[in-house]
Amino acid sequence: MSVKPQYQVSAIPAFTDNYLWLIHDDQHAAVVDPGDAAPVLAALQANNLKLDAILLTHHHADHVGGVQILLQKFDVPVYGPANEKIAGITNKLRQADQVELKAPHIQFSVIDVPGHTAGHIAYYAAEQDWLFCGDTLFAGGCGRLFEGTAAQMTASLAKLSALPDSTLVYCAHEYTLSNLRFALAAEPENSALQERFSAEEEKRAHGIATVPSLLGLEKSTNPFLRNQESRIIDQLIAQGRLHTRDPIEAFAALREWKNTFR
Repeated sequence: MSVKPQYQVSAIPAFTDNYLWLIHDDQHAAVVDPGDAAPVLAALQANNLKLDAILLTHHHADHVGGVQILLQKFDVPVYGPANEKIAGITNKLRQADQVELKAPHIQFSVIDVPGHTAGHIAYYAAEQDWLFCGDTLFAGGCGRLFEGTAAQMTASLAKLSALPDSTLVYCAHEYTLSNLRFALAAEPENSALQERFSAEEEKRAHGIATVPSLLGLEKSTNPFLRNQESRIIDQLIAQGRLHTRDPIEAFAALREWKNTFR
């Protein structure tokens, strides 16, 4: 009887609040969104791992800045969004494409999630219950609309929200506490959100990462997945930020409020 390989995901902190994700077994690794090569190389060396693939979600420099240096040291495929110009991509991906890594042997489904950028994609590993979503969905929040519309981002988040509640959400930034402070302003009577904020605050007080999060938890506490909730819409209307009960307009009002929230 063969032994099933054990795969892990390790967070590599970078810059001020980025997480670069290293997927690995005891020999091989793939890295998601290597914005900086130096900490990736250090992690590979510390764990005696060989880099076999690079996965990219979107074109922002803090997600792709280390690619060229890594390619100087490793001749590996680079997977990334077909609708964005990123130097070094060898495999251009679109909605419903499949990525099968040989080592570590993991299969991902590609999900188009425009909004933060025009061509943003996410990677979902159904067998492992892993979602690598870049800057589309955050723990407690979502990305800014730099290149897309509220309608696009709402549709993108709906795709991610349709995944199983057990899905681990590997987002790319440690923004959780600031996101949850905003969520409490948007939905102050949400008891699950209140409990989550206390738990996440405790983690950060001890230097523990708040990601990955569980998608089921996001559905019950993340206002950007809850833009159809009557309590959130009521709050937006009461503050004069919204004059309709349309969920896309509610999302747009939430995102605009979050942009200036302190």
